[in-house]
Amino acid sequence: MTFQVTIKPSNHSFPVEDEETILEAGLRHGYTLPYGCRDGVCGSCKGRVLQGTVDYGKHPHSALSESEQAAGMALFCCAHPASDLVIECHEVNAIKDIPVKTLPCRVQKLERLADDVMALYLKLPASERLQFLAGQYIDILMKEGKPRSFSLANAPHDDEFLQLHIRNIPGGAFTQHVFTEMKERDILRFRGPLGTFFLREDSAKPIVFVASGTGFAPVKAIIEHALHVGIKRPMHFYWGGRKRSDLYLLDMARQWEARGIRFTPVLSEALAEDNWQGRTGFVHQAVLEDYSDLSGHQVYVCGAPVVVEAAHRDFTTLRGLPEAEFLSDAFTFVPKV
Repeated sequence: MTFQVTIKPSNHSFPVEDEETILEAGLRHGYTLPYGCRDGVCGSCKGRVLQGTVDYGKHPHSALSESEQAAGMALFCCAHPASDLVIECHEVNAIKDIPVKTLPCRVQKLERLADDVMALYLKLPASERLQFLAGQYIDILMKEGKPRSFSLANAPHDDEFLQLHIRNIPGGAFTQHVFTEMKERDILRFRGPLGTFFLREDSAKPIVFVASGTGFAPVKAIIEHALHVGIKRPMHFYWGGRKRSDLYLLDMARQWEARGIRFTPVLSEALAEDNWQGRTGFVHQAVLEDYSDLSGHQVYVCGAPVVVEAAHRDFTTLRGLPEAEFLSDAFTFVPKV
């Protein structure tokens, strides 16, 4: 059965076919609703159902609290209409003219950034170029199983190769392959660019970036883009990890300070051999310690779902951050089956 969805305040309307989520149908008809993980975890796709009902089936939707559900909020990436709908969300227009492509690519270089982090450099065919916004991601298409999503770590102006930062996840089929079997010149296929985690350049608000682990990758791309185009908004970057080696490009991040980017690295479980003299604890807690009021800021958070969820909860409820100014991308992992 086909249901009709109307978006407020734009009044755009589109049909949703059987088995489609609201997000999938919106994208298919050219309306870009905010989204990140597409798996019900990050909460980027959250919006309000003004009229009608939705159904999640057996799909988990951990980013939606019981109180939010009671208030009519829904996760459009995994919600299916159970009737015609009127929904409220802000459409993302900056990416509507960027085509999503399925392309082959060649592994140009594998660079070990840490014991458990590999930089993967991908080269496109000579006749192709990927247009994307800094902070977006691509899906590596597997012969079997679910696609693997990885953020692009390079900014659009530096697009000779597409750069991914891949952490070796225990039990992860693709990441194990990257670390043990992948070779230069291997051929992969991917689909992209995807996601709505990118810099809102129409705002003049100061920015706080928060990354955990390889959540550094899209933040790196956004900061490099901002520096390249000369954006002058105040920016403060927090990068968290358990131990020193988790901050695998620490010197690069420190170099941005000379160009006006405030940088605060944070470790939660520093080792004795790290000789760590910097901030300790959870990375989002460091932001709470430094900022008593975020009501006039824009915040970009990327990393493990627990970090994104905690940051969203505390920044909006304790520090007055407007919901619309919290931009996020949560990294979820696909275990080997």
